[in-house]
Amino acid sequence: QVQLVESGGGLVQPGGSLRLSCAASGSIVSINTMGWYRQALGKERELVATISIGDSTNYADSVKGRFAISRDNAKNTVYLQMNNLKPEDTAVYYCNADLTWRSLTLYYRNDYWGQGTQVTVAP
Repeated sequence: QVQLVESGGGLVQPGGSLRLSCAASGSIVSINTMGWYRQALGKERELVATISIGDSTNYADSVKGRFAISRDNAKNTVYLQMNNLKPEDTAVYYCNADLTWRSLTLYYRNDYWGQGTQVTVAP
């Protein structure tokens, strides 16, 4: 009923920038918190940034001052602008959304994940 589709990953040199996008589609009633997480090879998935329905943001210490999360509620989309990228930012980046959706007359609230997009920072 609901899908999250990420885009914007790729290969970039250290110091470069990338912008990730994640669009939610389906029978969505409202989206609460949206966020980005990442998982490097051999490591656990970790929080990168979140943004609430009221636009309050939260960042991992490792990305503060370099990454910026934003959302477009009209498009059900969340963005992650990543600047001054470092090799340690290399990971698969996952979009997450806490949302309410509808099936006929019933409403559900669930946590959804995207399929992930690879970000590689290397010379």
